[in-house]
Amino acid sequence: MSTLDDLRKDIDRVDEVIVRLLNERARVACEIGRLKKLDGVPVYQPEREKQVIDHVRSVAVEGPLGPEAVVRLFERIIDEARRLERRVVHGDDSSEEIVRR
Repeated sequence: MSTLDDLRKDIDRVDEVIVRLLNERARVACEIGRLKKLDGVPVYQPEREKQVIDHVRSVAVEGPLGPEAVVRLFERIIDEARRLERRVVHGDDSSEEIVRR
């Protein structure tokens, strides 16, 4: 039987993986921003965001969170990715500079 401390250590390990994956996703978003800037494509692409949300909703059918909770989390993740893309497209930062931070 696991103790409270054991379970908290498990949560800490999972959180570390989540943070690494979020940063990996953010790096990809910066690269997408760089390509959008080169191609003159707008940062906000509602049809693509809908595809992402529909996809995560479809894969979140098992587990205690459920699809709507996962969708809420991804809406926030997408907001942050869009913010990073805007910095690359409209700001002075390059995707490489942002990724190094």
